[in-house]
Amino acid sequence: MEKVIITLRGTPGDEAWCTGLRTDAAQTLLESGLAGVAVNVRDDAVTDSLMTLTTLDPPVIALVSLWTQQCYGEQIRTATELLAGLCQQVSAYLVTESVPLPPPPTAPGERTPGLANVAMLRRPSDLDQATWLHRWQHDHTQVAIDTQATFGYVQNTVVRALTDDAPVFAAIVEELFPLAATTDLHAFFGAADDAELSDRMARMVASTSAFGANRDIDTVPTSRYVLRGPFAPADTLQR
Repeated sequence: MEKVIITLRGTPGDEAWCTGLRTDAAQTLLESGLAGVAVNVRDDAVTDSLMTLTTLDPPVIALVSLWTQQCYGEQIRTATELLAGLCQQVSAYLVTESVPLPPPPTAPGERTPGLANVAMLRRPSDLDQATWLHRWQHDHTQVAIDTQATFGYVQNTVVRALTDDAPVFAAIVEELFPLAATTDLHAFFGAADDAELSDRMARMVASTSAFGANRDIDTVPTSRYVLRGPFAPADTLQR
């Protein structure tokens, strides 16, 4: 099983576009037989988030995660062509997924509670891959959990781009926060007062600075919809 993330870039769509992506387009993807389909889209519920950072022009407005047996197969080619018709530019990435904090389960197509903040990370040129990966995964992961109001945390390390001219990313990260975090830093960091907010922000900045995630980063506020999960729940597995 392989995981592919496709980014959609362009002018932010209206609510009708967002709905069409997670319903009509997603249904077409499901009918292709993909093992898993999830949609993250910048819709009305989250679009004004304080946590938006953009270096790309046009910006990322949605991401579609797909699970397939072949990243180079017909399912991904068809999905890329379909999504390319809905925006200005698509880029596809083969990734490896780590899940330090599993998101809460939802019914198929149901909106996951809260804000799904997606960050696209770049590795600084002065850090080799092994050092960068260790500082991000081994040193930073627990700091991110401890200093923020995160209740879901998915790390996707980029293996390689699958489309030409794709922006270079080292990783794509998805973190879930209470919806209040879109407009309230205290809610984002889970801080009870200004003193705790200052402390948590300082710890977070120190940690991200160690692997370059304090600069040259794109973050996209999204709503998360899982249409089909790639793995059976533990209680349904045969023993």
